[in-house]
Amino acid sequence: MLQQADLGTTLIGGRPFRWGERTYVMGILNLSPDSFSGDGISDVERAVERALAMEAEGADIIDVGGESSRPPQVYPDVRPVPVEEELRRVLPVVRRLAQVLKVPISIDTSKAEVARQALAEGASLVNDVWGFTADPQMARVVAEAGVPAVLTHNQHGYEYRDLLADIILGLRVRVDLALKAGMRRENIIVDPGWGFGKRAEQNLEVLRRLDEVRSALGRPVLIGTSRKHTIGLVLGLPVHERLEGTAATVALAIARGADIVRVHDVKAMVRVARMADAVVRGWRRPGGP
Repeated sequence: MLQQADLGTTLIGGRPFRWGERTYVMGILNLSPDSFSGDGISDVERAVERALAMEAEGADIIDVGGESSRPPQVYPDVRPVPVEEELRRVLPVVRRLAQVLKVPISIDTSKAEVARQALAEGASLVNDVWGFTADPQMARVVAEAGVPAVLTHNQHGYEYRDLLADIILGLRVRVDLALKAGMRRENIIVDPGWGFGKRAEQNLEVLRRLDEVRSALGRPVLIGTSRKHTIGLVLGLPVHERLEGTAATVALAIARGADIVRVHDVKAMVRVARMADAVVRGWRRPGGP
């Protein structure tokens, strides 16, 4: 059975997330037309329907993003989205979701102004794929709001002296930025950045050694492998045929101590997470001894 250090509890949108008790599932709601997985939604009502469906399928958090986080190393045509356009995409959806969802809303952005306005509209978690390093105001905005954040390791290029040591050091720098801005340690979640500034072989090593990240940093770990390029390379499959590959990486991530998995296919991955949890965290027969 998986042995994990007690990392306590984090309140996200007023809900307690008790780390180590089970794996939480974050559902991806892409509002970007150039999403790598081709699932971008531009209509507010369709986005609300999708979010409600993911909640019904068992998602614990809905992650709303208005800019593709496709790495430029893999997708050289990717272009930054202006703040005004990102706000136009996400704010109406966050506003509506705050009225209808029971689970917390996360805002997936690296821009402080987008985070600030989304939090004001009802988001309660910031998921920053650059871990507070892209916008110097982000740490302050999050700290002043008093909300949790996911800090992701990311870099330009693939060069590492020692892959896991460098990732852990990079995450420590980001955690220090958050703490110096006034964030509480219990509000910090880390993400080793599967697919961000890493080749396929490096991504696979990160997954194999994920427990080292959690152990070294003493914070819960989120990982997002869903439908990503590495799975496509290994299996030789296009993006919409990567369900089984995603399932394998989710199960293995849980075996290595993942606390949150970020996924597109919520219904299937909730089942994978519950089965993996039964193996690695223990299981008791309902209504029986």
